[in-house]
Amino acid sequence: MAVRLVHRPVLAEGPTADERVLAADIEFADSFFEQLRGLMFRRSFAEGSALVFRFNVPKKRDLHMVCVPFAIDALWILGTEVTHKKRLRPWIGIGRANADMIIELPAGAAENVAVGDTVEVLAD
Repeated sequence: MAVRLVHRPVLAEGPTADERVLAADIEFADSFFEQLRGLMFRRSFAEGSALVFRFNVPKKRDLHMVCVPFAIDALWILGTEVTHKKRLRPWIGIGRANADMIIELPAGAAENVAVGDTVEVLAD
């Protein structure tokens, strides 16, 4: 089953029909260990990939870049709505926001994503 990460922008006039695939190579960090490790100790993060953290309960969620030698774009999601977006710097980046899902993408991949937009993981 193919899985893709889809972005739908919301403009001032309301939702649009525009849809863009942010990533087609998606990895899920569902276990405690996978979430703890995240992208730590990896040497790179390929374009077109994403690391998705899914949580059962929405609450403040932290990200750090300790032992991550490359920048990333991070999205905090509630339901399907982007609540926060941040570019995290290598080694020292930190982010925190309310979410029930966090998505990590290669730096630049979320350039056109804005708070309020919709981002979903879809299975074909």
